[in-house]
Amino acid sequence: MFVTPAYAQGIGASPDMFISILPFVLIFVIMYFLIIRPQRTQLKKRGEMLAAIRRGDTVVTGGGFVGKVTKVIDDNELEIDLGGSKVTALRSTIADVRVKGEPVANQNAKK
Repeated sequence: MFVTPAYAQGIGASPDMFISILPFVLIFVIMYFLIIRPQRTQLKKRGEMLAAIRRGDTVVTGGGFVGKVTKVIDDNELEIDLGGSKVTALRSTIADVRVKGEPVANQNAKK
């Protein structure tokens, strides 16, 4: 008497393909501006810093050693003076350039 028959509901309108993909696109755009783009600019600055290393610069290596560049051997190697001992280091292991210095005078000129 008081019971009405329950009928199945008809299929509702399906959302557009654009609407269903929109959240993923928005997440990617947000990730690009918050993560990918700043990393690219940071890598670009690091590459410029490593390319600009010259004789006389005070550098910090990846191992934490602080020294002065006495010689640029080639595009990949540097000779660093660590307080009396000279070490050959790869450019890619340089963590930071602390002081841009004047070029070091030749050791032979002093003697």
